[in-house]
Order: sequence, then C-alpha cells, then structure tokens
Amino acid sequence: MQDDRELVTGQKKERSDRGSTDGGQVKSSDRRKFLMRVGWGSLAGFLAINSAAFLRFFYPRVLFEPPSQFKVGLPADYPIGTVSSQYQREYRTWIIRLQDGAFFAMETKCTHLGCTPSWMESQKKFKCPCHGSGYYITGLNFEGPAPRPMDRFKISLAEDGQLLVDKTIKFPGIPGKESNEVYPQSLLRV
Repeated sequence: MQDDRELVTGQKKERSDRGSTDGGQVKSSDRRKFLMRVGWGSLAGFLAINSAAFLRFFYPRVLFEPPSQFKVGLPADYPIGTVSSQYQREYRTWIIRLQDGAFFAMETKCTHLGCTPSWMESQKKFKCPCHGSGYYITGLNFEGPAPRPMDRFKISLAEDGQLLVDKTIKFPGIPGKESNEVYPQSLLRV
C-alpha cells in the first residue's frame, strides 16, 4: 500500500516536473524570441541611421549670405552730415556722409561684444544698448567698455556713378586713434 502511494506520488511529481519543464521551455522560448527581435531591431535601426547620415554627407550645406560687394545708390541720395541706416539690417552697414562731404561705410557692430548700436540723431552719436558704449559719428569710441573704434569697409564709385561698398576690405579701428587719420583710404570724397 505504501509502495502504491509512493508510486502514485512519484508519478505526480514526474508530471509536475514535466509540466514545469515544458512551461519553462515555453517561457524561455518566448524570452529568446523577444530578445532576438530586440537585437535585430536595434541592428536594423543602427544601420538605418548610419545610412541616412552617410547619404546626408553627399548634400552640401550652403549658407545664403548677402553679397560682399553691393551698390548703395548715388552720392546725391545722401544729405551732408547724415547716417543712413537703410542697409543696416540686410548688409550690417551704415553709410555716413560727413560735414565736409566725404563718405565712408561703417560696420554696424560694437567692438565690445558685437551688439548693434543705434544712431541717436538728437545726440549725434552711436549708442550700444547692451553695455552703454558710445561712438562719435566717425566711429571713434568715447564712452563705455568698447576697446576700440568701429570698423570700416572700403567704399568707392562704381562705373555707373553709384557708391559701391566692398566688405572684403576692412579697416579695423585702432584704439585711441581717429579712423579718418589712420585710414584716409576709407574715405570717399566726391
């Protein structure tokens, strides 16, 4: 009788062991399939991203900048003793005509940190809104943290009689010196 019980219990254990083994194989098989899919999916994603980056390499990255030489109109368009902000936004340049009739083109960039100063017509000076640098109409700095005068560009007369600004030729301001004296070639007398 005891042998029969042991036999029955042994068979039950075998069945339960077999059931757990089969169930374990099913779980293990599902886990293996999942990990295989994740692995192959990761590899496919990696290859897709690298292929896209490789193909992007063949398309140039182009910057669309305004031309470095441009015409700004006839000398008669500019009254004596004025600052024209007409080309400030597009070309970052002021066209200035002094009291003696001479023209020059000045870059619209503060020499302190590169902000864009504003022309204050009532005070006859350029004033930087960032840190308070002040410049005379000639670009010479006289107040604030600006270390040197503003830079100038070459200005000349084109064949058709218009003023031509060439931003490739730059006259950098020298600390404590008037640019009219240091760079007489930056002035155009018409």
